[in-house]
Amino acid sequence: MKDAEYAGESAVYYDQVAPGVDGDVAFYVEEARSVGSPILELGCGTGRILIPMAEAGLEVVGLDASYDMLVIARKKLEALPPHVQRRVQIVEGDMRYFAMDRRFSLVTVPYRAFLHNLTVEDQLHTLRRVREHLSDAGRLIFNVFDPKVQNLAAGSWSMPASRRREFVHPRTGNRITIKEEFTYDLERQIVQGAFVFDEMNATSGKIVQTIRSPLTLRYVFRYEMEHLLTLAGFRIDALFGDFKRGPFHAGGEQVWVASRR
Repeated sequence: MKDAEYAGESAVYYDQVAPGVDGDVAFYVEEARSVGSPILELGCGTGRILIPMAEAGLEVVGLDASYDMLVIARKKLEALPPHVQRRVQIVEGDMRYFAMDRRFSLVTVPYRAFLHNLTVEDQLHTLRRVREHLSDAGRLIFNVFDPKVQNLAAGSWSMPASRRREFVHPRTGNRITIKEEFTYDLERQIVQGAFVFDEMNATSGKIVQTIRSPLTLRYVFRYEMEHLLTLAGFRIDALFGDFKRGPFHAGGEQVWVASRR
């Protein structure tokens, strides 16, 4: 059985396969606190970073293209105190073309969501939309993975059997195992593949359902990203290699901080 990207069961399983990068929630909350409300998060998903920002007292708008992911985010919000809920606005939309009648002190695109822009045109559309929605002193902060040379050379990557994860289905109680299978298109800089979820009956252990959750991203190299930001009218304030503000190193993380030029 196939499932769409970030839709249906793929959305239900998302929090199990996308725990983020070490320290990213604390980093984004700290940066948001330093500039103050309002904050715009593009690719907010199920609210993993959006909600801690609201709990920290910040007014946040979260935008995502996945209806099903936003359903989950709203359910999480419903469990929170009313004063936290009032700080959050959730919007279904495309980061390339969104338009809001306000500006933000900070725009974030956490956990590599920027890589869903699959062409240079898409990348620039998104960056220019962000710039138009920033206050004069506003900042853009986002992170993307830096491509690992060994994966590029191999042309593919899959999760070793010894590292495969599993979790319990939130509704059925059945055990779910996760496999990851991806290939690299070096000419287009596209990584494409899927998370494969096997759901096994809690009693018999037999597979009762297999979900293939597709994922396509366009990876970006360090100086390519710097060039894109410059073309879109940004000044580079910092590039970190992790969420402890360590130096950038190839094959790690690109954590960018930029502002309007």
